Amino acid sequence: MAATDIRIDPFPVFNFRVELDGLVVASFSEVSGLTADGDAIDYREGKDPTNNVRKLQGLRKYTPLMFKRGYVQDDTLWQWYRRIADGANERRNGSVILMNEAHRDVLGWNFVNAWINKIEGPSLTATGNQVAVESMELHHEGLTIEIISTAP
Repeated sequence: MAATDIRIDPFPVFNFRVELDGLVVASFSEVSGLTADGDAIDYREGKDPTNNVRKLQGLRKYTPLMFKRGYVQDDTLWQWYRRIADGANERRNGSVILMNEAHRDVLGWNFVNAWINKIEGPSLTATGNQVAVESMELHHEGLTIEIISTAP
């Protein structure tokens, strides 16, 4: 890949889509939690010449993914949650895909073995005029990033 093929200015955050394998759901208006983290473990052998701890890599951790969308007459996510609440081990893989201004895929955050831990209906008020929003919290076991395209 030539240096001139790499985009220098950042992509806007509003142009994305979510894919959950096997589920067809409406678009989401917000996604957060695309975070990978880990523990650092303090370690020192008794015969180390310096009196300092060494930092070793510990377990990797992944923040729950939070999804929000305007409420629609589609209960696919609620049905998935219900099956999990009833004891089914129904996990899914998925992706959050960022697109450029021409609606071409450019980056993807892929997650594995995800399941709904929490689903929340809208907050309703008789004096409001906002869109009814539902949210979903997914726990998962891995997050990777993929460069899909280098097109400007």
